[in-house]
Amino acid sequence: MSDRRHLLVVYQSRSGGTQAMTDAFVAGATDSAIEGVDVRVVRAPDAGPDDVRWADAIALGTPENFGYMSGLMKDFLERIYYECLDATSGLPYLLYVKASTDGQGAVQSIERIVTGLRWKAVQPAFVVVGDVIDDHLEHCTELGMTLAAGLEAGIY
Repeated sequence: MSDRRHLLVVYQSRSGGTQAMTDAFVAGATDSAIEGVDVRVVRAPDAGPDDVRWADAIALGTPENFGYMSGLMKDFLERIYYECLDATSGLPYLLYVKASTDGQGAVQSIERIVTGLRWKAVQPAFVVVGDVIDDHLEHCTELGMTLAAGLEAGIY
């Protein structure tokens, strides 16, 4: 069906926090109330330019490592940057970060790159500092549902 929309989720997780956030996000994005959106979930080292070109919106999930995005998320962004630069201008994106300090280094490093790609944030980054708790996961579920519903409705 050509009227279906595509949501790509690219993430990296080593210790499980970002994985839990991603799982919650995907649960919201694939809620049974949303029927017109296909969701593709890919770990950062396995995602590439074809995945990004397929997408009508993208969610990025990364841990904060040494005050920066994960190395594998940076690798993903480096591999897709020039191939997607013109093809994905205006792509709606959402960012979530599992941080150990304040997460701002990770957010800023990704925002610099996606600004160059001319992607459009649908809302400010969601940053979890410390342990991921149920309230954080509920918020991730809402984020996934909101982004997918917005895609389905043609808002994004």
